[in-house]
Parts: sequence; C-alpha cells; structure tokens
Amino acid sequence: MRAEPIGARRRAFRPRRTTADRLREALLMLGEAQGHILSHREVPWASITFAGARHELTLDFAGPEGVAAGERFIAALPDHEFALPGQLVADATITEADHVLHPAPRLIVTATLLLLEEG
Repeated sequence: MRAEPIGARRRAFRPRRTTADRLREALLMLGEAQGHILSHREVPWASITFAGARHELTLDFAGPEGVAAGERFIAALPDHEFALPGQLVADATITEADHVLHPAPRLIVTATLLLLEEG
C-alpha cells in the first residue's frame, strides 16, 4: 500500500508539442483538414545571426474536394501568416505539385518552409 498526501493528484503524462508538431497542425488547418501528411523532413541549421530549421513536407489531397482544397493550399501558403510560438516563418514555398486523375483524383504537394528561432 502506498501513502499519498491528501489532495495529491496524479497528472496525466502529456508529451510536449514540438515546433514540428505545431507546423504540421498549421499546415493541415491551412489545407482545410483535407490533406494527409505523407512525409516530413526537418534539417536544423544555424548561421552567425540566425538559427532555425528547414522543413520539407509532402501532403496528399484525395478526392475532388481534397484536390480543390489542395489548390487553395498552394495559392495561400506563400503569403500565410503562421502563429508558431518562438518561430518566424521566413520562407514558405511549394516545390512540387503532382495531379493524379486515375483511378481517383489526387493532388500531391511538397512544401518547403524555413523557420527561424525568434529572440
């Protein structure tokens, strides 16, 4: 038997959300929750004045509604204002977009984002 102080509560373990987690969530929201992330690669980098990471993500938009949302995603990404705590999105570009029509319409998009640490 274990004795615990009265009123002691156990806290559920919740892993801390990383910048990559928040970036994925922001991109999925920008894609109107129609896309699915196929891959995500993060490469940290630093210079004399800045530190950050380059993120490359591939998203899959399936079906007619998904393809339409993917096309809006492509149009919106370069000018989108991201709200990532402690990070500034210095550059966001679409590096590849492939339309597949058969057997079902799909749009596969590769986006590259450069994040800088604020501060």
